[in-house]
Amino acid sequence: MSTSELVRPAGFLGTLNGKYHNRALTVFMVIVIGHWAEHIVQAFQIYVLGWKTPDARGVLGMPFPWLISQEWLHYGYALVMLVFLWVLRHGFAGRSRQWWNLALGIQFWHHIEHLLLFIQAQSGWRLAGQKVPTSIIQLLIPRVELHLFYNTIVTIPMIVAMVLHRRASVAEHELTGCTCGLPKHPALAAS
Repeated sequence: MSTSELVRPAGFLGTLNGKYHNRALTVFMVIVIGHWAEHIVQAFQIYVLGWKTPDARGVLGMPFPWLISQEWLHYGYALVMLVFLWVLRHGFAGRSRQWWNLALGIQFWHHIEHLLLFIQAQSGWRLAGQKVPTSIIQLLIPRVELHLFYNTIVTIPMIVAMVLHRRASVAEHELTGCTCGLPKHPALAAS
């Protein structure tokens, strides 16, 4: 990736992708992995514990069942995730940026699917005459499995990007202004 393809944002975005990139990524990844874990728990409840799909609500959905049934909440999460994937990408360069962009592209599609579900929930219209809001790929794959799959294929490239980013060269970090993975004490790194 050439320097002309990377534009260092100024102001708040520059700071977020510079000296606060590590903290922002950590908070974001904790949320993403927590959400992914909810999907894993839901699948565990169905396939290991033998629960019926409506009863399998993950960890947070058990005390707060409305979390599962609110399409606006699912759409909101998909949109926020898309925004943060876009915003935090400015701190990445090289191969880590390619992996982060892959996650961004997959999340863009996942967001479209949630937008379609949200529109159906608000309007009463149903895709392909279904009884409940249904996404395009959900016509082929049940919702629980599909969203576990989506969250998996978004999270894995993010993790790969993070590992590569933390091991990036000093030159890549200089391109972006990010300090993730750089030695805290440059004198120690030289010895």
